[in-house]
Amino acid sequence: MSQSSTASRTDASPRASASGQDGAAQPTIHPIPEGLAERAAQIGGAGGILTQEQIDAFVADQLAASDLDGRSVCLIIPDGTRSVPLPRVLPAIHRALAGRARSVTVLIALGTHAAMSDEAIGRLLGSEPGHPERTYPGWEVVNHAWHDESQIADLGEIPAERISELTGGLLEDTPMRVQINRLVVESDVDLIVGPVFPHEVVGFSGGNKYFFPGCSVHDVIDISHWVGALITASRIIGTLGITPVRQLVDAASDLIETEKLCFAMDVAEGGADLGAMSFGDPQAAWAAMAKISARTHITYVEKPYQRIVAIVPEMYEDIWTGAKGFYKSEPVCADGGEVIIYAPHITEVAGMHPGLRDIGYHNIEYFTKQWDRFKDHPWGELAHSTHVTGLGTYDSETGEERNRVRRAFATSIPPEVCAEYAVEYVDPESLDFEALRADPDTLVIDHAGEVLFRLASERDGQ
Repeated sequence: MSQSSTASRTDASPRASASGQDGAAQPTIHPIPEGLAERAAQIGGAGGILTQEQIDAFVADQLAASDLDGRSVCLIIPDGTRSVPLPRVLPAIHRALAGRARSVTVLIALGTHAAMSDEAIGRLLGSEPGHPERTYPGWEVVNHAWHDESQIADLGEIPAERISELTGGLLEDTPMRVQINRLVVESDVDLIVGPVFPHEVVGFSGGNKYFFPGCSVHDVIDISHWVGALITASRIIGTLGITPVRQLVDAASDLIETEKLCFAMDVAEGGADLGAMSFGDPQAAWAAMAKISARTHITYVEKPYQRIVAIVPEMYEDIWTGAKGFYKSEPVCADGGEVIIYAPHITEVAGMHPGLRDIGYHNIEYFTKQWDRFKDHPWGELAHSTHVTGLGTYDSETGEERNRVRRAFATSIPPEVCAEYAVEYVDPESLDFEALRADPDTLVIDHAGEVLFRLASERDGQ
């Protein structure tokens, strides 16, 4: 969304600041409708690993029964910030579509991430860099051009009254313009292929989220992320059900008239294997895998930790994406404790979002209690700022901000730049991992960003 289109949206602040002690809204979460997950075909389950033969057979069987002959297909996949072994799945899809689909365009769902290079696309697809057609003859692979208006289709507006209903009143007088990559609406069939993980904005990722925000532009992205921020990442992440943000995503997706199909996947830790797959419409396929992800991607611990060191893998190239190491560990950090994002390979906060430097990292009340100051700033950046801060309070009279936990960057971002973002700096070389791993009050998380950590006392039988 442009800053000018955000300017009139001034209602969010009072709704948020009246909602709880720390300024965060209490969400209404609807259970996954009975029978929704069962609408999807499924193979595998929690704790297992699918063989290549099982994957190939499942893909072949599902697509053989789908109406694809003579139709154009938009194949929507995640970018390199999601762990998923696409080379285990895409060849089977290619075989199933060959000689049937009139055309296949592979659309990389970037959201507002940077476009993937030929080398990165090659790693993602398991193909020769710059020549995906040699592995997948007949397929065209493109990045989602979210910044190119000529590539975007306008599907209309969801009125403010409906947005208020979907968000439980968190937003009022706030319509949402629904825009998406033209390939999604101009193709005969949209086929999503992507994983499901606990997610800081929507609860669990996947399904229709590959349309919005994956293939959309700022309005839906900013509004949905701001609603998640009002609830707070701490509360919504890993919530199994239909969250307010999931309702926004599904409502926007209802405006896509193209036939929509989805292969959703449960990815084993490390990203090399699949534990389960589902196929059906995006909502059903997502529901089936969300139930499994709730069992495979949430680790429960008995106590909170004073210090957490989240070792962020190199698949995350900046803090904008690497902050998942914070989102998914902060729930088990003790009050007054510290989360350290350890990623020496990261050199910048967010190259695609320079406006973050203007606001820094703060809690939700810092923004909602100074709404006149921040209402014109892109809401997606405000949301990200709160997600990397966690719960806290802000006293508008004294200007004092109190956060539940501290956070620090142990990256190649210089100390003076960290200070500009209101984040502590830790020299990566200063960390003694042998000692940290031996410390009972410290949790060191390898390959941080996928598995969510929660306290065992919060376990609800999932």
